[in-house]
Amino acid sequence: MAYTAETLEQLRTDAAQIVARYPQERSALLPLLHLVQSVDGFVSPDGIAFCAQTLGLSNAEVSAVATFYTQYKRHPNGRYTVGVCTNTLCAVMGGDEIFAAVSDHLGVGHDETTEDGAVTLERVECNAACDYAPVVMVNWEFFDNQTPRSTCGLVDRLRAGEKVRPTRGADEVVEFKPMSRVLAGFGDGRADEGPGAGEASLVGLRLAKEKGWRAPPVEFTNPSDGDSRSK
Repeated sequence: MAYTAETLEQLRTDAAQIVARYPQERSALLPLLHLVQSVDGFVSPDGIAFCAQTLGLSNAEVSAVATFYTQYKRHPNGRYTVGVCTNTLCAVMGGDEIFAAVSDHLGVGHDETTEDGAVTLERVECNAACDYAPVVMVNWEFFDNQTPRSTCGLVDRLRAGEKVRPTRGADEVVEFKPMSRVLAGFGDGRADEGPGAGEASLVGLRLAKEKGWRAPPVEFTNPSDGDSRSK
């Protein structure tokens, strides 16, 4: 379904702000895809056409990018994307068990959405938080040291419309569309909420300071003159 005149006008206004950030217009494609996703809830055919027209690209070129990155959804997404890390460390610590339990609890598999449109469940290759394994993310907010029971409780709270606070970061998880707008580059005033790093992430730095550890000097070569120096 085509955009209404009002929606299209707002998209064009927002897109102009995004494109102005880049010396080459096509570099704005990734945030533009997040922008249309913030309107449609996924990267729709209309969204692809809008991005293509805005940047002077073909629909095929835009689709090629949209299908490469997993943050871009090609079919309607739930209000909350629940991503369970099942990469090596999280899997060893229980990630596979968490995914199996939540999948059974919700009655959906990978990249499927509950009938009420609340939750889309995903297997995630890595949430970049191995020090808190097993980790689950909800709309890219961290929920650390999870268990099958805690994650099933988490998705129940999301479906019930309760406010849910991540382990780190923002004070509250927002829905998929407003989070997509943030990823498009439009701040929501929550960037400084909550801790960005916890004890598990900082323990190495703390030990280094306590024990006076320093990294050894590194030898490097200037490629222009072959000069070796210590840094």
